Amino acid sequence: MSRVDSLQECEDCVPPADAFSVVADETRLAILEALWQLETPARFTDVHDEVGLRDSAQFNYHLGKLTGQFVRKREDGYELRTAGERVVQAILAGSFTEHPRREFELDDPCTECGEPLAAEYEDETLAISCPACGHGHGEYPFPPGGFHERSDAEVLEAFDQRVRHLHCLAKDGVCPECNGRMETTIAREGDCCLGARVRAEHVCRQCHHELCSAVGLALLDQSDVVAFCDEQGIALSETPYWRFEWCVDDDPVTVESEDPWRLTVDVTAGDERLRVTVDGDLSVVDTERA
Repeated sequence: MSRVDSLQECEDCVPPADAFSVVADETRLAILEALWQLETPARFTDVHDEVGLRDSAQFNYHLGKLTGQFVRKREDGYELRTAGERVVQAILAGSFTEHPRREFELDDPCTECGEPLAAEYEDETLAISCPACGHGHGEYPFPPGGFHERSDAEVLEAFDQRVRHLHCLAKDGVCPECNGRMETTIAREGDCCLGARVRAEHVCRQCHHELCSAVGLALLDQSDVVAFCDEQGIALSETPYWRFEWCVDDDPVTVESEDPWRLTVDVTAGDERLRVTVDGDLSVVDTERA
């Protein structure tokens, strides 16, 4: 079955082409944004006044086209359905209207050579790498709306938190894009943004969204790792992931077996080391202080 066929298999669903045609109108988008701004359920007159369309008949026509799929009508007014919320969120994120390009320097050193890192943003993806040696430190999706009213430092902080969130969901089997089932595999061949020989790859069975990362990135919220770093005076949740070699490289990773998968990740802090063993799903099976 093709990807297009799978989108059409729901008998009660509106065909995708029809659904997108419904919101391909300036007035209807204005209605969705008005319901996003107003306290809902909102009365017909309140939504009409917020949109500012003089012709009530035209407004009623467009609201009627949205009702059912994107807007829910209740006894006390109107409110957005999940599909309507997603349309507004995509607009606010800038995914439909903004295509910025941006470059900026970081104060953090490369984990490979120690030279300053740099970040580059293009095609809704933010990539961190070392200009001196070319070592990658992650390349992940970041909507354009994330730049609004943020300094460079604030953008990087937001990006760090987003990467943590994306991979936390992915390793737990939930697609961060569509909430479908995410499958994790360990890869040892092919190219990736990190240039890693051993990495984790997450692919959604439903929307085919993909993420790849160093194996250690999955440990940022692991309780034993957090406690270990706290003991060494490192606030793991407040330190950008790209400062840790075990989050951006495969040098700290040792493949103990492939059937079943067993990998050890050396989490280092100063002169201390925590050796973490994970399986093919990145679930922790053992920890050992060294």
